[in-house]
Amino acid sequence: MTEGTTTAAAEGGDTLTRLEQEGEIAADYLEGLLDIADLDGDIDMDVEADRASVSIVSESARDLQKLVGRDGEVLEALQELTRLAVHRETGDRSRLMLDIGGFRAKKREELAVLGAKAADDVKASGEPLKLAPMTPFERKVVHDAVAAAGLRSESEGEEPQRFVVVLPA
Repeated sequence: MTEGTTTAAAEGGDTLTRLEQEGEIAADYLEGLLDIADLDGDIDMDVEADRASVSIVSESARDLQKLVGRDGEVLEALQELTRLAVHRETGDRSRLMLDIGGFRAKKREELAVLGAKAADDVKASGEPLKLAPMTPFERKVVHDAVAAAGLRSESEGEEPQRFVVVLPA
């Protein structure tokens, strides 16, 4: 191995270690939250696409629905609070992703289908297509699906009314 390869491998290991530490801090924070709310749930940690990923799962999805809220609003707020808890401990900004009861995983699948369908519609019509306003997470999934279909997309507008525009080739 050359010196550059060794350095790159060490940096990759450092990144993984840092992301695993983020996951541990987030898990501790979320376990405390579950205790306070008197909710049962197991916490799974992983590293996906260069970000820590933490999931709360339970046999009783009904209990966890309280932590998801309408259209994932509570989930989004808990994710931000968890990121702040990680930031407080590490001093670094976190891009941690939180999923509760599989809500975000299911949403990702639905959005990937939406992005692929929008790309097909734009290919057929040759006209740009504006989608409904979405959260940053939702827009990212749609952008990825559009890119996988071989087209370009852009985000336009101001939060919370920011939306994806799928562009013809």
